[in-house]
Amino acid sequence: MPTDSAPSPVALIVGAGDGNGAAIARRFADEGYVSCVTRRDASKLDALVSQIRSEGGHAVACSCDARKEADVEALVERIESEIGPVEVLVFNIGANVPSSILEETARKYFKIWEMAAFAGFLSAREVSRRMVDRGRGTILFTGATASLRGAPGFAAFAGAKAALRALAQSMARELGPQNIHVAHIVIDGPVDTGFIRQNMPELYAERMPRDGVLQPAHIAENYWRIHCQPRDAWTFEMDLRPYMETW
Repeated sequence: MPTDSAPSPVALIVGAGDGNGAAIARRFADEGYVSCVTRRDASKLDALVSQIRSEGGHAVACSCDARKEADVEALVERIESEIGPVEVLVFNIGANVPSSILEETARKYFKIWEMAAFAGFLSAREVSRRMVDRGRGTILFTGATASLRGAPGFAAFAGAKAALRALAQSMARELGPQNIHVAHIVIDGPVDTGFIRQNMPELYAERMPRDGVLQPAHIAENYWRIHCQPRDAWTFEMDLRPYMETW
């Protein structure tokens, strides 16, 4: 960890999976941020933290169930008091679980909403309270195609992602005048992860050689660039999709 008198800025990535979340954490660490990465089981982040540190960056793994208010409050308080100010929040929890509306259960629908929408509210609320006091900060929400339209079999996911997008819109309008940049990034298309390679091998084999699969490092670069935008030309919403993806 940095030992300078002034603490290094923190990029908090809530939901740091093996794809986009890990790439975003590495990108901010490359710029001198302490990447605080969270999952419910922090041990699953050991490899990511080791990689960032081996490349000269700073990273901390934290256990947090982002659906629980007390967990999120404790997480942000710990980071702010022990590590440094959260300058960037990236909310990156997915919760993409398909099911026919005829077979969807109330329990699973509610859990998907908790993960993809309610957890975003808890994380953003706690961080924005600190950012407003400092008069600066960036909050980035990871969206999906379902943020804009509901496909058959994705009622729960679409409902949660649409709610997250509406949250981002409301926050951007309230917090923008206080110098807090809130943005929503729509990821529209397959991302190069183990899940896609294993579960959609034909699509991957057909698209990958043609640059038809989103690369996590390229997604992360856009998150960094949004954070660096001058405030006279802030982006609220950005769509990222391969050139061959249909709108």
